[in-house]
Amino acid sequence: MKNILVPIVSLLVLNIGFAQNNKSEAIAIEKQILKYAKLNSDASVTTNSLYRIIALEGENSTYKDSLAYVYYSTRKYAPCFMVASDVLKRDPKNINMLEIQAVSLEALGAINKGVESYEKLFTITNDNFHGYSLAKLQYSIKKYDEAYATILKTEKLNDSGNYRVTYAINKTHSQQIELIAAIQYLKGLISIELKKDDIAKISFEKATKIQPEFVLAKESLEALNEKNNQK
Repeated sequence: MKNILVPIVSLLVLNIGFAQNNKSEAIAIEKQILKYAKLNSDASVTTNSLYRIIALEGENSTYKDSLAYVYYSTRKYAPCFMVASDVLKRDPKNINMLEIQAVSLEALGAINKGVESYEKLFTITNDNFHGYSLAKLQYSIKKYDEAYATILKTEKLNDSGNYRVTYAINKTHSQQIELIAAIQYLKGLISIELKKDDIAKISFEKATKIQPEFVLAKESLEALNEKNNQK
């Protein structure tokens, strides 16, 4: 009996070894395909290859992050949200995935859920862009007190100078605005809703001082001054 078992066990070990080698070879091939697909900006092949690598590597594959980035870069926000959420189950403080999740929720119109994601993100990073994004969403759903508290905290934070915000001026034109100017502009808008016109005026003035060509801030300041002059 022992003589029979020894070759069987040996055969099983050999088969496992072959399977592991085949799996490693398959992963290596997929990574080569992935590299070439990225080189040629082929999002479809890149996505398919990432799925195969994830299937081969298993539940904890780090390539899930890469898949989320691909969906994000191609603006496929529903699958982007799903993949990012999957990664966050394993790594709940992954800043990049939290940001992708929050942006995806905002793009999908799930604003309340987006607020929750930005709240988690802002708590971890204390980054003024994340604070601005959170306050903007809070303002959009008329949570003015929360938005005001967020923007007050945000304006005190250091600015990296890495972010600019795009505002639509009209149907055909938009404008790139420095983040610190955008923060003051948003503070002004929130202040108006809270009947804090004096603070709104100061905020709009700060925004136009930081960026004199900031069209929306200038218009808001002019409208506020006109309203106050009519009192």
